[in-house]
Amino acid sequence: MLRSKPISKKLRQLQKEIQGYADDYGLDYFDQVFEMCDYETINILAAQGGFPSRYPHWKFGMQFDQLTKGYRYGLQEIYEMVINTDPCYAYLLDVNNWIDQKLVMAHVYGHNDFFKNNLWFKSTDRNMMDVMANNGSKIRRYMKKYGIDRVEKFIDAVLSLENLLDVSELFENEEVRRSRRETEQVFAYENSSEYEQVDNRSDALKSFLKSAARNEKNNSATGDEPEKLEIPSKIPVSPQKDVLRFLMNFAPIEQWESDIIGMLREEAYYYLPQRMTKIMNEGWASYWHSKIMTERALDSSEIIDFADKHAGVMVMNEKNINPYKVGIELMRDIEHRWDTGKFGKEYNECTNMQEKHAWDLKLGKGREKIFQVRQSHNDITFIDEFLTPEFCERQKLFVYKYNPRNERFEVDTRDFEGIKQKLLSQLTNFGSPLISITDANYKNRAELLLEHTHYGVDLDVSFTEQTMKNLYRIWKRPINLASKSEEKEVVFHFNGKEFSTKS
Repeated sequence: MLRSKPISKKLRQLQKEIQGYADDYGLDYFDQVFEMCDYETINILAAQGGFPSRYPHWKFGMQFDQLTKGYRYGLQEIYEMVINTDPCYAYLLDVNNWIDQKLVMAHVYGHNDFFKNNLWFKSTDRNMMDVMANNGSKIRRYMKKYGIDRVEKFIDAVLSLENLLDVSELFENEEVRRSRRETEQVFAYENSSEYEQVDNRSDALKSFLKSAARNEKNNSATGDEPEKLEIPSKIPVSPQKDVLRFLMNFAPIEQWESDIIGMLREEAYYYLPQRMTKIMNEGWASYWHSKIMTERALDSSEIIDFADKHAGVMVMNEKNINPYKVGIELMRDIEHRWDTGKFGKEYNECTNMQEKHAWDLKLGKGREKIFQVRQSHNDITFIDEFLTPEFCERQKLFVYKYNPRNERFEVDTRDFEGIKQKLLSQLTNFGSPLISITDANYKNRAELLLEHTHYGVDLDVSFTEQTMKNLYRIWKRPINLASKSEEKEVVFHFNGKEFSTKS
């Protein structure tokens, strides 16, 4: 059972102080609620994506076990957990010392400001506490009705596809969404006989289509002319990146299964902006905790402890990019460049390195610029637009590779374009392959055809096989995936029993 509680009077006074500093710097945030919890509770929250009530699933228990062991063996430590809701909830660890709580509160106000103002979070449901709890209750009822094992296996299949989303939907307005939904539903209704051999649509879809037919009949009876929709000749009309939405609408599944896909898809889209802005989000929060602590909140006796804590968060090795470090340093670099005028055509075309180093137009626009950047960018556009050769050199950002002969990582390239492309490739779709559904009636046999957008990295065959098996459990017909392997066009195929590859 979760054991969070309100913070003490002393911490409430500290929150008021930190919030005052955030106001002075111009941060704009949701109402902030802090709660205190022990380490077991914060591990439970972290394992469940930050929410106290989720649907029951083995993956949460596995993640909790990993976090608990990491803390027990001194491999990792969680100082706080902040949730993108309105009001914004954040959980403090009860064993944190006073300076930790100061730092964490300042960090949280940075996150809160980012959640509220970054455009990629514009469509986020800020009431996800209740949504997650309701989803958990519904899935528990399904487990009670259809059996825990059956429901959990279906969830396993859906979760293996939860990264196959369409980023553009974060900015899709309601009119476009409604038009697309109507087109899909009418097409399914008009062409349902083509799929009777497969299973013939989910109960949820049948019910909706019958309702659509009744509405059309009522409109005819009253003399109202129903709006004519152009029926596409195939589905999907264009490549469909949102695989879960497509399955929810067209897979031959039961109503409860369609409902579960809808719930898990909704949760996946909630986390999508956070995945897209990890470097920016952590960099922005780190920038402000550093600014607030060093300029306003620290007592002289706390400076060494803060420096030690801050350095521990910012450390980076050859194996992984530290989003806190890259984010905060790039924010600082942007601020410095726009303060001094180290940007634009004249600066970029200057070939005198001494002159460029001393360049200072005294514009003083750095703070204004980073607020603009935090509003409109995601990690990919952030890196693409603002990463510079000078920044990579100063921060010692190189591409490393492992040398098995001496069993250590070595610099593979110092070339700026190579470094930038490596970073961007890691950030594109979060390192996951880009997959789209292109034909739901492949070879006129109701088989599913997907295409992999190849960016130089071949698919992992073992992961591909397992994912196609899970997709088959939902679609119930053979699955085909067009891709490249060793620079040759291939089609992976799973027929329900065997996995094969055809060139």
